[in-house]
Amino acid sequence: MTAPSGDSITLLGAGSWGTALAIHMARSGFKVKLWGNEPEHMARLAEERCNQQFLPDIPFPETLQPAADLEAAMSGAHLVMIAIPSHAYRAFLSANRGLFTADLPVSWASKGLEQGSGKLLHQVVQEELPQCRHTAVLSGPTFAREVAANLPTAITVASSTEWLAEELRAYLHTGNFRAYMSNDIIGVELGGALKNVLAIAAGASDGLGFGANARAALITRGLAEIMRLGEAMGAQRETFMGLAGLGDLVLTCTDNQSRNRRMGLLLAEGLSIDEAREKIGQEVEGVRTAQEANRLAEMHQVDMPIVEQVFSVLYHGKPPRDAVKTLLSRDTRVE
Repeated sequence: MTAPSGDSITLLGAGSWGTALAIHMARSGFKVKLWGNEPEHMARLAEERCNQQFLPDIPFPETLQPAADLEAAMSGAHLVMIAIPSHAYRAFLSANRGLFTADLPVSWASKGLEQGSGKLLHQVVQEELPQCRHTAVLSGPTFAREVAANLPTAITVASSTEWLAEELRAYLHTGNFRAYMSNDIIGVELGGALKNVLAIAAGASDGLGFGANARAALITRGLAEIMRLGEAMGAQRETFMGLAGLGDLVLTCTDNQSRNRRMGLLLAEGLSIDEAREKIGQEVEGVRTAQEANRLAEMHQVDMPIVEQVFSVLYHGKPPRDAVKTLLSRDTRVE
């Protein structure tokens, strides 16, 4: 399936990731409206034709139009893609549900779990936009700057509506960007959310000087934790061996473009969470997700020792070095 190049796409969320996706699809020939909730920020984007705050020196294609008015941004859209932080999801959808019509396909590129409930984002969408029958999620190993710079990238698109998965794949699968389809929404969302927690662990381990062996062990055993929880929640095991699972986990745990990995590195230096957040300068989803992941592990009675230790560091002030010692002192078992 090839999507008509004249189709109009609305991207909600003008941070680094939302802007990168908007640039990619506009570069591919689609008409893209990029909306953000800060009028001054959107005015700068329109004037400078570039997101200097998050993606400096990457110019907007001619078909990318920044928009400060949400209703105008959504008018005439063939597809809406949401890239706002997960903690703001429910409030945003609840406040604007009247703009989402029954026949409007809705997708999201955000990663995380709802704060306070541990719900996946598709559950939030179902509850707040029950009229929207056609929904999809995209996730995978993607740094915003590399997507915006048109470097080779691959991603997974998941939907229970086959034609929507194919349509969204067609919007994305151009140039150096490859998109693969799945029907496992739960697995794709869990992989995208939980890898952020494990990236904090990997960053802390590296920051403490524990080396490459320890990092590889954290990634491998972390993947096992994700798979255990995923299966308990109804996900497909094979999803976690793909782009939205292993691919995203490796990327986020091993490269300093990852805000979550940098959070771990800074915590290992002795900075507080607030100090690390200020230094990073952007949302660090793994901090919020750690609390909800720990909640889900307890709810589903799944053993997730790495997640548990990250939670202890973030919310109970446990020193990162002591958290690693706790993991190392666990009894061995069959892999």
